[in-house]
Amino acid sequence: MLNFNFYSPTEFEFGKDTQFEVGRLLKKHGATKVLVHYGGGSIKRSGLYDEVIKVLNDENIYYVELGGVVPNPRDTLVYKGIKLVRKEQVDFILAIGGGSVIDSAKAIAMGALYEGDFWNLYDGTKATKALPVGVILTIPAAGSEASNSTVITKVDKGLKRGTNSDLVRPKFAIINPELHYTIPKYHTFAGIVDMMSHIFERYLTNTKNVELTDLMCEAVLVAIINSARVILKEPNNYEARANIAWASTIAHNGISGVGRQGDWACHRMEHELSALYDVSHGAGLAVVFPNYMRYTLDHDVDRYYRLAVNVFGITKGSDKKEIAKKGIDKLTKFYQEIGMPTTFNEIGASEKDIPILLKQLKINVGSSFGSFVKLTMEDAKNIYKMCLLTHI
Repeated sequence: MLNFNFYSPTEFEFGKDTQFEVGRLLKKHGATKVLVHYGGGSIKRSGLYDEVIKVLNDENIYYVELGGVVPNPRDTLVYKGIKLVRKEQVDFILAIGGGSVIDSAKAIAMGALYEGDFWNLYDGTKATKALPVGVILTIPAAGSEASNSTVITKVDKGLKRGTNSDLVRPKFAIINPELHYTIPKYHTFAGIVDMMSHIFERYLTNTKNVELTDLMCEAVLVAIINSARVILKEPNNYEARANIAWASTIAHNGISGVGRQGDWACHRMEHELSALYDVSHGAGLAVVFPNYMRYTLDHDVDRYYRLAVNVFGITKGSDKKEIAKKGIDKLTKFYQEIGMPTTFNEIGASEKDIPILLKQLKINVGSSFGSFVKLTMEDAKNIYKMCLLTHI
């Protein structure tokens, strides 16, 4: 196990009706004027918007609002948010939504206190200050409600980049699984792929003697798969939704990755897909990850064998490589079972665009990337080409 520093200061209010705690939590963290940041009209149709605004009014908390966040959040709205926050002298940002809204809120939080172009903070410059952020989570997926990461798309250059800073770990996150009943089926399961991918990125490691976090990763993956199958049949099953909601947080707050080196190659490859095709991040990961696993299988057959046996229930045997392959195939079948794409064609991606994907990938990561296996651009091309095929 490697040395590590684990920092997770976010306070969680989890369970039914917890959205009504937002006023108390804002006051606890000294908020006097809040930017309410959200996406489209779903929080208004569900009634959540009215509930939150009533709490703010009842608690005499001043607010301004900025909606319009879309999947793969755009720099254009971040610039608008920064301008609004400065004009209105906002001192706290409340994100009501999923990963895209939270990532956008974090970008605004850093950018509002940065003198230059906020994009510099996604291009190598480290933030030194940020406004505090709080969250009411409406879509469990990205884990941004507890992470130090944020990803933004720069529209005019077709770039999708992330940055990490503990300055933007949310002060609090309100998670009411009942709010997730109305999430469209596709987005529910794209989110489930995303949180599984956060676990895979940590599970696929060259670090030895990390039995505790290996078992944690495996347990979270099993819980996600079991709960996903319940939600597939019973979308309003509270216990299954609650397990998924907390799994989203556990998958990306860092606890499952302590003491081990993570990989993140698949996330980098998928970012180019969602930047070019505006595909859901989870859907893109459903295409990339199983093919990445097939491509890197020989690097550590024992690790993939363990995954096949402990997570996907493949019977133990002497031919570890064949069992490992069956595990990867079972992952692909699970993604198909929950309605996720597993080939380029299903997400509108094309072989002719692979050179474009590689060009942008090289701009973002250099000539090589990943740590489980150090991938070159030739490796990335081969994996993208594998995504053209139906393997099962």
